[in-house]
Amino acid sequence: MLNTATAISLFLFLTTYPLLRLHPASPSSFPPLLTSSLLLFNNLNIFIALCEICLGRHIILIKDDYKRLCDKYRGNEWGACIAFLTMPLSLAQCFDGRIWSKMWSTYALYDPSYQNHESFGFFIDFGNGLSTIPPSLLVNVAMILPERLSPLLVGCVGLAMYWQVFYGTIIYVLSYGFNRRYEGKSFMEVCLFVGVSNSLWAIFPMAGMYACVIILRDGNLDIFQFS
Repeated sequence: MLNTATAISLFLFLTTYPLLRLHPASPSSFPPLLTSSLLLFNNLNIFIALCEICLGRHIILIKDDYKRLCDKYRGNEWGACIAFLTMPLSLAQCFDGRIWSKMWSTYALYDPSYQNHESFGFFIDFGNGLSTIPPSLLVNVAMILPERLSPLLVGCVGLAMYWQVFYGTIIYVLSYGFNRRYEGKSFMEVCLFVGVSNSLWAIFPMAGMYACVIILRDGNLDIFQFS
């Protein structure tokens, strides 16, 4: 059955596996670990960026849905997460931004700033959605077709993008803790739904920044072929 979780998984598979097979290391083997990890992360970031655009476009809908979820799942926020991930989808609904905006009304149960268009969380994510898709695609192309792109361009653009999302994540987590938005939620829930999800946008961007520094130092894209 097609649902939210399987739709996300299919997106990642369909956008990542073909690129892995097109990498110069294929078909004899998969690309090196760093390259494979960044390909997967970049495509995950592209998916989330599309959802972040939905956050900006459908913020009024998110506000209304958040109120409904508060009434229905107060004290059972984890149940709302499961309900979102298992929500059945038709093929047409997979391309409906209003459906994916429910990601944010559900997340707002843990951080209400995501149903507030005046908050830092809203604007950093909406901004990332608008700005990080082209750089993610550029780095993906650099991994598959390194001879077609300038290492200087890839290194500079990639370093700027990975730093942007890394810094935004760190400031967001500090804001979340400083404003004590975790109060009323279990430690395990906050770790799983807030900690794990945001940690991906700290760990993988650090790997991306490392790769971009090596690219700028060496003046080539060999790190995507051998690391």
